[in-house]
Amino acid sequence: MDNRSPAIDIVAATFFNSVKQVLESSTKQTIKYSTTIQSIPSVSLRPDIGCFVQFSGDYNGLCVANFSGVAALSLYKGYMTAMGLPEDELAKDHTTNEVPDSIGEMTNQIMGHTMRMVENKYNLTSFFGQPKALALNSSISLHPESDFNDNRRIVFIINDMHRFYIELAMEKVAFITLGKKK
Repeated sequence: MDNRSPAIDIVAATFFNSVKQVLESSTKQTIKYSTTIQSIPSVSLRPDIGCFVQFSGDYNGLCVANFSGVAALSLYKGYMTAMGLPEDELAKDHTTNEVPDSIGEMTNQIMGHTMRMVENKYNLTSFFGQPKALALNSSISLHPESDFNDNRRIVFIINDMHRFYIELAMEKVAFITLGKKK
């Protein structure tokens, strides 16, 4: 059986479930997503908070997460209060170091969940480094030296109010399912 799908679309679709599961569990907030995956020319870090992480192994790519200040602050507050911290002790501004640090940690959890889901379904492994999250004033285009020709954007919504975006860049490769995993 030859069932070809571009790897980037499979990984992007896997992110839908990973982001929803990880963030709803860790922030106790409702996460929805657009059911449309957008094909984009390149990936960029965008204000107010941008987070990036490269992954490599059986499939290779770059993941970028972009948040408005209010979206990042909303996730940060949900994350910290879900761990039992009182809201009056939390950062009030998205530029405070704790907010990008928390976004980086949540991105780390999302990446781990996504990689496990791909490995369980396709028996392909990829590893990733520590995500880096930054408070930004302007956009930064990322042009990895690798051959990442496929780019996608996924839109997420927090509590029906604040949007954030996951952008993926991957090498042009297809996952071809030949039969059952052994």
